[in-house]
Amino acid sequence: MALKGDAVINRYGDELRFFMNQTAERGAIVSISTAGSGVANENASNVVAYASSASGKRPVGILVNDVVNLDLTRQQYNPHKNEVQYGSKVHVSKNGVFTTNMVTSGVTPAAGDTAYLAADGRITNVNTGAVASPQVGYFLTAKDEDGYATVRVNL
Repeated sequence: MALKGDAVINRYGDELRFFMNQTAERGAIVSISTAGSGVANENASNVVAYASSASGKRPVGILVNDVVNLDLTRQQYNPHKNEVQYGSKVHVSKNGVFTTNMVTSGVTPAAGDTAYLAADGRITNVNTGAVASPQVGYFLTAKDEDGYATVRVNL
């Protein structure tokens, strides 16, 4: 699990218009891959993904669902585990407080440090430039012994 259950989600910051076409673990930042025009709420062109590089990416928010790729002819996904099927709409939160272990390894954030988007949707306190590392919020705690840190996401 990459996102602990103590999240405080501002429901006005929810995004429910994006699809995700890759398996993913909740707790990391997703960025726009492609987007439809106009309202486009049910447009399959609205796709988010974990960016392999943060440079030039537009972060949308933190992923709240696990995205799984199951053979639905043989088994059913478990909605009680907050799972959605590959290619389905995902819940992305733009505003809230989250405890996640999707923090870049090797960095030691401190409470109050600015949080930036890093590769693969991870979060870091290292800024490599405004375009290369978009700001996603602030760290509220340092990492614990399990690698979890509390982050205030505000996009």
